Amino acid sequence: MTLQLTEEREISIRSIQHFLYCPHRWGLIEIDRAWEENFFVTKANQVHNRVHDSKQRYTSKNRKIYTSVPVYNDLAEYNLYGVTDCIEKIGEDYCIVEYKPTKPKERTYNFDDLMQVFAQKICVDYVFSCDCIAEIYYADVKRRFPLPLKENHLEYDKLLKETLNKMREYLIKGEIPEIQKNQKCNGCSMKDLCMPQLKKMPKVRNQIETINRKSEEE
Repeated sequence: MTLQLTEEREISIRSIQHFLYCPHRWGLIEIDRAWEENFFVTKANQVHNRVHDSKQRYTSKNRKIYTSVPVYNDLAEYNLYGVTDCIEKIGEDYCIVEYKPTKPKERTYNFDDLMQVFAQKICVDYVFSCDCIAEIYYADVKRRFPLPLKENHLEYDKLLKETLNKMREYLIKGEIPEIQKNQKCNGCSMKDLCMPQLKKMPKVRNQIETINRKSEEE
């Protein structure tokens, strides 16, 4: 029964990036419904808001460009949904373009971002019956970088399915993952709520339940 419930639970593409970046942070957002916005989140939102305009559908250099495209894959092993920043159609070929505010200093892309885009590919391929490619555009350097999704499809697909299963297990249990060792917290928008280096913060859900109990007693 638990397996069936797990398979039926839909997962947003965006939350995959949250989970891979930090499972504990993902749990605070998805399970405790906590959210804290900081400079980095605000900057990223500004970049995405400029892209996510469903009215922006146009042609440029023989490319049809669509922004804010809803996609999904309702196969049991995925059951994903989300919105892509941009999809370009060149002839019969499709290309996902994911917008990010800042390029990593020591690498071309962050792995959690790559897996987020791979999940988009799984949905785009399903909806448009294609085998699309994908790129990440970084606003700070104003450049696009291709992602090795096709050549590593089997590896990424296996990891995606494993990640989705883990996420659903936590959601079913209502359990927040523990903080990982060597987790880099600088710049995290949830740092002030989590603060693992200082003290263990009580869960928001527990705080609400305590308040409700006191109200009932009164």
